[in-house]
Amino acid sequence: MKNLLLTKGFFPESLLRPTVNYILKTQLPNGCIPWFENGKADPWDHIEAAMGLSIGGELSAAERAYQWLAQEQLDDGSWWANYLDNQPVDKNHRETNFIAYMATGVWHHYLISNDTNFLRSLFPCVQKAINFVLSYQSPTGEIYWAVDQHGDPKKDALVTACSSIYKSLQCAIFCAQALNQDCRDWIQAHKKLGNTLRHHPECFDRTWGSKERFSMDWFYPVLAGVMQGKAAQDRIELRWKFFVENNIGCRCVSDEPWVTVAESCELTLALLAAGEHAKALSLFSWLHQFMDEDGGYWTGYNFRDKVIWPREKTTWTAGVILLAADALTEHSAASKLFLDHTVPAHWLDQIEA
Repeated sequence: MKNLLLTKGFFPESLLRPTVNYILKTQLPNGCIPWFENGKADPWDHIEAAMGLSIGGELSAAERAYQWLAQEQLDDGSWWANYLDNQPVDKNHRETNFIAYMATGVWHHYLISNDTNFLRSLFPCVQKAINFVLSYQSPTGEIYWAVDQHGDPKKDALVTACSSIYKSLQCAIFCAQALNQDCRDWIQAHKKLGNTLRHHPECFDRTWGSKERFSMDWFYPVLAGVMQGKAAQDRIELRWKFFVENNIGCRCVSDEPWVTVAESCELTLALLAAGEHAKALSLFSWLHQFMDEDGGYWTGYNFRDKVIWPREKTTWTAGVILLAADALTEHSAASKLFLDHTVPAHWLDQIEA
């Protein structure tokens, strides 16, 4: 396939319809979206795939995905890390960024559907999830990455995970304000987390090696709106040559010859958020060589050995392909969700000085 260059107002419906269908056919009757047929599901990637369904106009299927999460939510507001055949398979930990992402998915779907009844019905689920996550915010602002089966925190934090939570908090606040719900504590927590991400790197990777060799640590603060404008552009430029392989995509890890389609799509979104439209357009155009005949996209490619690896097509990869295409073409009402991170002025009136 030749490189695909997208233009505002021209969403490639015929090309990407099979990608939407790939997610649809993998979704289980109960609404769960596993990674692939007979594969596991996790809350974060399940939501990423559901957002692809919303963009593709499959609103009822997306709503079934969110209803599945609502049904599986534990009493404390959390979810287990992984599920297989609708049963949790890993009860050793629950990841806070997975849990918070519910708010991002629900707000994304509401922007597209404009269905207040949907938002109202899912808000209690969002509220419980966000309150659970914020109960693990440390005094210095970072949010612990996981808790064990007893609810005890694993006391360290990840830049990527906290950046994702930062965006999810913004979406949760938008949900609350659309329903006239008090969310002053969330606004304060959002501000505190952002300050820690920007100014206190010592709060992350304290008990393990630095994760800076992972591309998500590089671009997620831009994708999530932690860094904007010139600061975002400078961060992208600083490590571009370490992570981006020309005409192929974005490496997962700087010292491995492996690019992944999902990280490349997320970097596309980060570039758009930073105002680097030409780079975003070019990067996304390289990825369609990894589309299979059924509309699915291969997860990754080892360019040293010139082989697809692993031999799997994940639904969350399909989902983020749709998210990036939507952002580039401004196709849906949610197309700027990951591009415009402006904090409304009235938030400032609701937080402590």
